[in-house]
Amino acid sequence: MAKPSRFNSSNNPVLSRYEQPAVSGAPGFAYDEGKTAIAGAAGGASGTLDQQFATVTAGGGARVTIADVIIKSTMIFIVTVAFAIVGWNTYPSAPFMLIVALVAGLGLGFANVLKREVSPPLVVLYAVAQGYLLGAISYWYNDYAQSIQYQGLIQQAVIGTMTAFAVMLFLYGTGIVKVTGKFVRVMMMAMISYGLIAVASLIGAIFGVGDGWGFYGVGTLGLILCLVGVLLASLTLMLDFEAIKQGIALGAPERESWRMAFGLLMTLIWLYLEILRFLAIFAGRD
Repeated sequence: MAKPSRFNSSNNPVLSRYEQPAVSGAPGFAYDEGKTAIAGAAGGASGTLDQQFATVTAGGGARVTIADVIIKSTMIFIVTVAFAIVGWNTYPSAPFMLIVALVAGLGLGFANVLKREVSPPLVVLYAVAQGYLLGAISYWYNDYAQSIQYQGLIQQAVIGTMTAFAVMLFLYGTGIVKVTGKFVRVMMMAMISYGLIAVASLIGAIFGVGDGWGFYGVGTLGLILCLVGVLLASLTLMLDFEAIKQGIALGAPERESWRMAFGLLMTLIWLYLEILRFLAIFAGRD
C-alpha cells in the first residue's frame, strides 16, 4: 500500500473528516475533531507515519478502494440526475418546490458535513434534494435563455461541467499539476475571497445591481468574476482527488466511499452552477 509523504487537505469540508487511524494503540479508526485523516498521520497526531499505517493494517475490516468510490459516486449521480428531471418537469406547476428543495438541500448538506460517521441514507437524500433543485434552477435558466433567443444553454453547461471534470482529472492524474501545500493555501485564500465577493454580490443583486445578477452582471468585470468561479470550482476537484487518493492510501473504512462521493457531488454541483451562470450572463450581453 502506497504511503503519502505529506498531507494536503481539501477545502471541501466533507473530505476533511475521514475517520483516521487510531492513535491510542488500539486497532481500527477513531475520529479526531479538528484534524483531517492524513494530517494526523503526517504528524498532527502522536506517532510516526509508519506506526499509523501499522495501526491501520492491524485493524482488519474492509478498506475503501477506488472501485468503491466510483460505484458510490455513480449511484448518487444517477439519483441526482433522476431527480433533476423531476425538478425540471414539475417546476412550472410548483415553483415553490424550488425553495423547499433549497432548504432541504442545505439542511441535509450541513447534516452530512457535521456528522462524525457518514450516513449513506442522508447522502442519498442530499442527492435527491439537490437533484430536484438543479432541475428547477436549470429550467429557470433555460426559460431565461429562450426569452433572449438563446438555445442549448443547459446542454452547454452539462458538457462544460463534464469537460472540466475530465480535464482536471487528466491534469491531476498525469501530475502536470501537483497538489502541494502551497497550492492548497493559495486555493483557500482565493476561495475565502471569492466567497466574500459572492455574498456582497448577492446583497447588491437584491438592490438591482447588474440587472439582478449582482456584481456578475456588471459588464466585463462580471464575466471575469464568473470565470474565476468556474476556475476555482474546477481546481477544487483536484483537491478532492488528492483527498480521495490519500484517504484510500491510509486505508480508510469502506463506508468512507460515501463521504468521498458526497464531496465530489458538492463540488460538481458548484461547478455546474458557476458554468450555468457564466453562460447565461454571456448569452444576455448585447
